[in-house]
Amino acid sequence: MKAVNLITILIFCSVIPVAAEQKAITDTITTSGGDLVITFVGHASLIMSYNDNVIHVDPFSKMADYAKMPKADIIIITHEHSDHLDLQAVHNIKKPQAKIIGTNEVAKKIPGIIVMKNGETQTVEGLRIEAVPAYNIVHMRAPGKPYHPKGVGNGYVITFGDKRVYIAGDTENTPEMKKLKDIDVAFLPMNLPYTMSPEMVADAVKSFKPKILYPYHFSMGETNMPRLQQLLKDEQSIELRVRGTR
Repeated sequence: MKAVNLITILIFCSVIPVAAEQKAITDTITTSGGDLVITFVGHASLIMSYNDNVIHVDPFSKMADYAKMPKADIIIITHEHSDHLDLQAVHNIKKPQAKIIGTNEVAKKIPGIIVMKNGETQTVEGLRIEAVPAYNIVHMRAPGKPYHPKGVGNGYVITFGDKRVYIAGDTENTPEMKKLKDIDVAFLPMNLPYTMSPEMVADAVKSFKPKILYPYHFSMGETNMPRLQQLLKDEQSIELRVRGTR
């Protein structure tokens, strides 16, 4: 395992659709059930390919031309905000029999989905999926009104073979996050004022210690990534991987 101070940085420099002129950045995670290939689309949008399943997370049309993207067997939506729940993107990538996973608020816009409440577990296409609460504790839209209220949004822990991948959604360093166990790969948001500061991300991962940390949902030039690197420089068991976003 690489030490965290050997940070890897790859940057998306424009908003050209990934499926068109721009070659997507991918990482491969080896699991006992086969390779998990992760494509970093941008913002909070990810594609995960595992065996015969293509899994889209929070597809957002401003990040890519989803009409040209791989069709989805599973679509995972963390919450109802428009940069996470994009109905046109969902329409463009959805196979006829695709499974869509989301919250009660997402179900109001896409009827018939698999609704997961905080703390619930489902098995979808052979994958174990756990819903983790995603919410703000500190950052507020107005006094007493968090950007993401407790009980509304989800993060998800997805098990691929012997690997557990945590996609946090829009959240802060909540007690539920800090109690997670055996996380191999974690995607944590770092965009203020809506989610976490570098200090919050560092506090979280020092508690649940993922083997690989991907900050996501951040903006190059606006997010203080060197600060996160500094905060984690002594955490030798955590590999910090930065893949460009916007």
